Amino acid sequence: MKLDAYLTFVLFTMILPALSFAQDKKIVGWIEKAHITPGAITLDAKLDTGADSSSINALDINKFERDGQPWARFTIDDKKGKRVTLEREIVGIKKVKRHGCPTQERYLVKLGICVGDFYSEIKVGLVDRRILKYPLLLGRDFMAGNLIPDPSVEYVSKPACKEK
Repeated sequence: MKLDAYLTFVLFTMILPALSFAQDKKIVGWIEKAHITPGAITLDAKLDTGADSSSINALDINKFERDGQPWARFTIDDKKGKRVTLEREIVGIKKVKRHGCPTQERYLVKLGICVGDFYSEIKVGLVDRRILKYPLLLGRDFMAGNLIPDPSVEYVSKPACKEK
């Protein structure tokens, strides 16, 4: 195969499809501000392509029953001292294996999350993340098909979603 024919083949079979695939996605920083609903609270979020799922720093987690269904009452707060207590239906339980520690069970609740102008309602694990730098971890369940985190930048967008 001649070089020109090979380069044409590469362009049309590999490069152009990859470019059109990426065009539909928004580039964001690996750290962004994320607006959480309900609760109308904004948190620093780490966008982590190595994480399958998302989790939020939730304190005072209490399980209770409402209309025969399991619910969780929990508190989230931002760095500025704003604190909200939410009640959400438990939609699952995730078992997380941690290196050198016993398996941990986390309640999963649905929360609306906005980064830039992208909004999605996803299952979020409730866990005490106080020892971690970022109170919200957004995994591939949030980003897939919509966002591409650029590891060289932070805070390139502000939450701009209309309240759902």
